[in-house]
Amino acid sequence: MRSSIKFRLIFLVSAIISYTLGFQLLPENLDETNSHLYVLVFSMLYFFILPAIYWYCIIKVGEQKLWKMLLIFSSSSLMARLSFPAEIASYFEFIAWLRYPIIAILLAIELYLMVSIIKALWQARNLSADPRVHILDTFQEEDDKKRSLALVLASEPASWYYAIPYLSRNHVSGITSLKLRSAARWHWLMMTLGTLVMAALAYVIISPWSELLAIIVSSITGYGVIMLAANYRISRHFSIYGHKNKLVINNSVWGFISIKIEEIKSVELGSYPRKSDKEGLHFGYGDSSNIKLSFIRPQTYFGGLGQLTERVEVIDMHVSEPQKLADYIQKYSDNIFAKDALMSQNQVSELAGKSDDFPAQVNSGVNQ
Repeated sequence: MRSSIKFRLIFLVSAIISYTLGFQLLPENLDETNSHLYVLVFSMLYFFILPAIYWYCIIKVGEQKLWKMLLIFSSSSLMARLSFPAEIASYFEFIAWLRYPIIAILLAIELYLMVSIIKALWQARNLSADPRVHILDTFQEEDDKKRSLALVLASEPASWYYAIPYLSRNHVSGITSLKLRSAARWHWLMMTLGTLVMAALAYVIISPWSELLAIIVSSITGYGVIMLAANYRISRHFSIYGHKNKLVINNSVWGFISIKIEEIKSVELGSYPRKSDKEGLHFGYGDSSNIKLSFIRPQTYFGGLGQLTERVEVIDMHVSEPQKLADYIQKYSDNIFAKDALMSQNQVSELAGKSDDFPAQVNSGVNQ
């Protein structure tokens, strides 16, 4: 397991344990024994220790942007509003009051999403590649926040684009395929059935308290079948393909990388045990890879539906036909070399032509 993933799990477990203990141990009011001590301890835990763990595990080790620290402070404020004694929780009442503008913003975003999704789906019928790749091409020079938001908005159309074969009918053919378990029909079927069962259970468990909340939770859970269908079709048909001057690698629906082919320094075929390189970025299941790509400069891998980025200089993969991928990259490189040679030859010819005309132009000027 790579250190970045390991530290993300460390933070996630730390946050779950901390917030769970807060709900279990914090008193309902300050009149109880040792209540002030509990409040002090959990205040330190929520607003100092957890942010410090987040900074180290996510920002430093995960190489994320510093502005994402707002996420942990917002989460801790919400947990404090819900778990602290009433006298203290009132100081976090702003979180409760914020729900009204937040609801209004969310409704506006939902409306915007509905319009953008319908528009994107209509436009997607003619796309030759993942909508996220088109978004990435558009926002590649923008800052991280704009690019992250754009990828979030693009994830929904991308799911529908891949889930419905008609929408992705113009997609370029895959060069070869990553060896992914999600490409198997049994995997898709089991995950889909599991999602539907979870949706049904969520409705049965929550409905005694709130019928509306049960419908919302079960609907959101059941909606995951769209992404599961997209995950299956990406893994099976479009895990590795060429788009314009780029090589696109989809590590299922959850992560992807788009690489300019001219920035691929070398392609190596062989057997590469993953135990010897635990920090490397590996695609495909198994204990070893059969192809390795090295880059001229670091490339960005977008994991977690595009929200968790990693800079990598080398990736190795377990693919179905490694030689076919190597031949594709070599053929593209040869074509680029041939074009550059042709352009250089044309430039030399143009310069030679201009030098031949130069004496005649000078004589003409003198005669005048």
